[in-house]
Amino acid sequence: MRDVLYLAWRYLAYHRSKTAVLVLSIALILYVPTGLRVLMRQARQELTARASSTPLVIGARGSPLELVLKALYAGGQNPPLLRYAEAERVARTGLAQAIPLYIRYHAQGDPIVGTTLDYFAFRGLRIEEGRQMTRLGDCVAGAEVARRRGLRPQDAILSSAENLFDVAGAYPLKMRLTGILAPTGTPDDRVIFADVKTTWVIEGLAHGHEDLGRPEAARGVLERQGGKVTGNASVIEYNEVTDDNIGSFHFHGDPAAYPITAVIAVPRDEKAATLLMGRYQSAGEPHQILRPLEVIEELLETVLTVENFVVAALVLVGATTLATAALVFLLSLRLRRREMETLVRLGASRRRIGALMASEIAAVIGTAALLAGGLTWATAAAGGDLLGRLVLH
Repeated sequence: MRDVLYLAWRYLAYHRSKTAVLVLSIALILYVPTGLRVLMRQARQELTARASSTPLVIGARGSPLELVLKALYAGGQNPPLLRYAEAERVARTGLAQAIPLYIRYHAQGDPIVGTTLDYFAFRGLRIEEGRQMTRLGDCVAGAEVARRRGLRPQDAILSSAENLFDVAGAYPLKMRLTGILAPTGTPDDRVIFADVKTTWVIEGLAHGHEDLGRPEAARGVLERQGGKVTGNASVIEYNEVTDDNIGSFHFHGDPAAYPITAVIAVPRDEKAATLLMGRYQSAGEPHQILRPLEVIEELLETVLTVENFVVAALVLVGATTLATAALVFLLSLRLRRREMETLVRLGASRRRIGALMASEIAAVIGTAALLAGGLTWATAAAGGDLLGRLVLH
């Protein structure tokens, strides 16, 4: 049997191009359906786990899916905004804890999630290195962001300009990284957290500048009327919050009217959840309240339907590819007729020749199966990170 395996190996090695094409074709036909199944199973597990741990999400009227994806995964399109007053409205009911979220800005492609310290307790997030943010301009990084960018506490993180061509927009804010979160295997590993007020500073709703009441700032004074001082364009605005200038930062207008993306409502119990949902059912209500799990399950039902169609199409393509591979082997036998006759003259039996052909086919299929298995394993290992990037972008 060893001589048969040796001849089969030598033939496949000599015709390496044909062998490689056959192996890759069969491997892909085996891998694509299984890899797709693995990826979809991971997506289903990650999406439902995150959604089931989030009781209620409140946002402005619009696409429920966009709202849930933004509030839970910090990804997808920006939904319509609502006012911070909505978080205060939920808190005043006493039915649920209100956790505001403002997710609009990025730092080198990583989402900046503006929220409160209640979010960390709600998600069970803990600081692994450094400390929690304590003042305006502080931020903490998820484990994946810190690992990928080599961040350490006390490093600076600069928010990205939302529009490079908007000369009237706010300057990027230089934030102080105070801590790095422990890994959780959730989308929280791939974002940067800041206080919601810090994200308002990024938006330009709050700013700090030199004290116009000081004599050295006289060049920046446009007009003085009683106790009111109006500055001119030469006034220096700070794009970093420090211990020295934090006292100069102030907000304009009513913070209750400031924008947020969504509110995570954590009700006391199921009765409180039902009562809270009832407050958002009137026809004139400009906001919507959602159970994220229901939205995600509806999405997964659609994805599953599409997946079944894709797999059915792949099965048809696979059958065609396997038929083509079989035709290649049959044509190869015809072209190798003189080779077979030579083997017979050398004393090889028909059984030996059949074993030789079977060994070649088995080697091709076996190698393809091993390659497909390796690709499936790699998909399972990297699927979580891949899905996270797809959702966040």
